Amino acid sequence: MRDERDSDSTQRIVPNINRDVESNRLRSLPASNSQGTDFQLVGCSDALTSILETVKAIAARKCPVVITGETGVGKEMVARQIHMASDRADKVFVPVDCTTLTGQLFESQLFGHVRGAFTGAVDSTLGFFRAAHGGTIFLDEISEIPLELQAKLLRVLQESAVTPLGSTKSYPIDIRVLCASNANLRNMVDEGTFRADLYYRLNVVNLEVPPLRERTEDILPLAEYFLANQAIFYKEPPKVLGPVAKELLLDYNWPGNVRELANAMERAYVLAIGQEVQPAVLPFEIIVAETAPYPKHELPTLDQVKRKIITQTLQYTRGRKIAAAKILGIERRKLNRLIEKLNIDVPEKSAGS
Repeated sequence: MRDERDSDSTQRIVPNINRDVESNRLRSLPASNSQGTDFQLVGCSDALTSILETVKAIAARKCPVVITGETGVGKEMVARQIHMASDRADKVFVPVDCTTLTGQLFESQLFGHVRGAFTGAVDSTLGFFRAAHGGTIFLDEISEIPLELQAKLLRVLQESAVTPLGSTKSYPIDIRVLCASNANLRNMVDEGTFRADLYYRLNVVNLEVPPLRERTEDILPLAEYFLANQAIFYKEPPKVLGPVAKELLLDYNWPGNVRELANAMERAYVLAIGQEVQPAVLPFEIIVAETAPYPKHELPTLDQVKRKIITQTLQYTRGRKIAAAKILGIERRKLNRLIEKLNIDVPEKSAGS
């Protein structure tokens, strides 16, 4: 099997890994980046200030960093912030979704392979680690890497060199390694599902990103940031949050964290009729969450919740049922049936309703 590759063959394998890297990048990016907006850490909470201070302190170093936190809190945003604040900012940033890497695919995508290394290996590839040479590699959800494959990753990190699958030649690499996990790696070590030596090799600096519900001061700045990005994407005037919409956002628990907020603002922007975002264009669960503080014995029935949402939507559309049905995501005939069933008073209709 041929281990050496001349310059021409190396040029031929670059497009393959570029496609692999781009495909993985699209899987791992938060929804808020779907319009190509820049990653920024936005907010004014003490927690965010502390994160930014830590980023500033470690950015110029080469030490590995493990970023922890719930799904959607913005772990990749933090990783990108570290990269952009470092002396590698003008080099490549390669995010890798470890949940997609298993078995032979793990070695091939991370470390590359030579032609003929396995069935279907018709071309050689660089692998994510060699593609990240000189820059930063971000291993997202590293806890998902199977135990039997963690030893191979550890060897690469210790030796700063990669041996492609099916090859005997080792290639030195110069990379900054950043990792993320929503699982407790320390507990996984105790349970025997994550290698202790790999954990200690990676966990030089641990940076925890709190969930959005624990840093409510960041909710409105983030919401406004995402709305502004939508305006830039659509090349339209900016839209602002109405006072009631702001209250609903602050009252909501945000189980999906920053990613959920970004999606909610994208929905609100495209559905808002005027320049002000009203409650009716927010996702259903955010509107319903307004009832959460009620004592259990006073919780509203489902019909009461439906009546409230439909009434708010009709008020927002000034009685225009077609527009209300569109916002609610139902057919106009179904809306009419609900109006009749729930005895809803429709505001005075404007022309064309």
